[in-house]
Amino acid sequence: MVKEIRIYIEGGGDKKDTKKAIRIGFSEFLKDLRQIAQEKRIRWQIIICGSRQNAFEDFKNALKAHPNAFNVLLVDAEAPVNSSACQHLQQRDNWNLTNIDDEQCHLMVQTMEAWLIADIDALKKFYGKGFQENAIPKNPNVEQIDKQQLEPCLTIATRKTSKGKYHKIQHASKLLALLNVDKVRTASSHCNRIFTTLTQKM
Repeated sequence: MVKEIRIYIEGGGDKKDTKKAIRIGFSEFLKDLRQIAQEKRIRWQIIICGSRQNAFEDFKNALKAHPNAFNVLLVDAEAPVNSSACQHLQQRDNWNLTNIDDEQCHLMVQTMEAWLIADIDALKKFYGKGFQENAIPKNPNVEQIDKQQLEPCLTIATRKTSKGKYHKIQHASKLLALLNVDKVRTASSHCNRIFTTLTQKM
């Protein structure tokens, strides 16, 4: 059993308040894991890093600064995934992940928006009247939906709502907090993987 878990996540832009909002959103989305950590007195920290490159560098630095913690990297895949998470990031981003355990690398496939559209009910609840559900792809395996399609479909589905069209910084953190985790885990094997991996580590 590990004594500390630190998760380094891509997103949140460059400002403190927007990073804080995304951290709150992910904290709520991962609350089942956080509760296990609290029950077992395992230290738990989510670090929102801004760009994916910053997330990678912060993660690599954490391996040295926090060697006794289980450090985790969570970033968008940005493309279809046909290999392990570490291999995907080494091939796509040319990141040096030599000697990194694949259990420490996790992906939102192909981007975080795939997780958001896995729960249509949460989207309808958040956006309300004017939400165009038929603009969202019906593929039950959200990881197969092309990156180029994910954000545009959300923009089209939400443009006539009172909250306005989907905005990654302003809306994603609130949507993360509303998601039904079981629905997302069913629709995304990589989402399921991070829950399974961290549960086993604790």
